[in-house]
Amino acid sequence: MNATIEPKVRAHGLILLTLFPKATERDPVKLCRKLRRLEADGHRLAEDRCNLDLGESVVAARRNKILADLDALLDFRAIDIPVFLNGDPRGYALKIESEWTRAHAPGLQRDWGGYGIIAPDLS
Repeated sequence: MNATIEPKVRAHGLILLTLFPKATERDPVKLCRKLRRLEADGHRLAEDRCNLDLGESVVAARRNKILADLDALLDFRAIDIPVFLNGDPRGYALKIESEWTRAHAPGLQRDWGGYGIIAPDLS
């Protein structure tokens, strides 16, 4: 990893570890790498929904798999953090509801709508 990028990734990972105290990956950099892979999966799903004729059952299955993998990593459901998979391919896929982010995660990166970005591109 680039020496100028790693501090940003580490800082973001540390914020995530405070928000998700039961995350299964405790190394902040490794956590961010795993989350970026899930972000890519979510973004690919959003693009495929726009460009391919996927049935709703296929979309639901892929969406559920991504969210299940994310929950296995962050345990967000158990602590009731409103994480969701954004279906718009023009933005980040893995997000946290804006009201919750404003109230509980002031240091987390946000998009223009105020939604918390779980796996931003920090390069």
